[in-house]
Amino acid sequence: MGSRGAGEIGSRGAGELGRWGERELEEKWAAIRLKVAERRATREREKRRRQIPRVLLSDGTAYYEGVAAPDGDSDAIIGDPVSPGVVEGNVRVILNPIGTQLEPGEILVCPGTDPAWTPLFLAAGGLVMEVGGMMTHGSVVAREYGIPAVVGVHQATTRLKTGQRVRVDGSTGRITVIGQRVEGRG
Repeated sequence: MGSRGAGEIGSRGAGELGRWGERELEEKWAAIRLKVAERRATREREKRRRQIPRVLLSDGTAYYEGVAAPDGDSDAIIGDPVSPGVVEGNVRVILNPIGTQLEPGEILVCPGTDPAWTPLFLAAGGLVMEVGGMMTHGSVVAREYGIPAVVGVHQATTRLKTGQRVRVDGSTGRITVIGQRVEGRG
């Protein structure tokens, strides 16, 4: 057995081991590149979002979609019922409460509410919000005013259009599009 120089590979089969290590390293880098690509795609998708997650878990998992229709109706508009009652009216999509008016009986459709929205509740026949829960501002005020309300309706402000006639069921969370505006009625 002769002496070997520093850095030489001294055992038979070391070439395969060296390649095996390189293969492992390449697999790790491939996994890292895949993870980076996934995160970039997620970041780009999130930058285009118009609304906050409906549910955000402690591990960072976010859920944006609303509740699925129990009968499998893909056209159904479903959310969380937060103030009981049923009302029919014309939709008014409002994204900002400043300087806007609601005709008596119109259905207020908005991303969410805070105290600045409260004057609109005086005329609203019903409320549909994209985000919110049982104890959020819009839900509490709707119950105080006796207005049927459904919250957590995914993309409500884009799925519903001003002038559509809808039925809001604040007891079941279902919004049904009935047709177009009926003049003279909210």
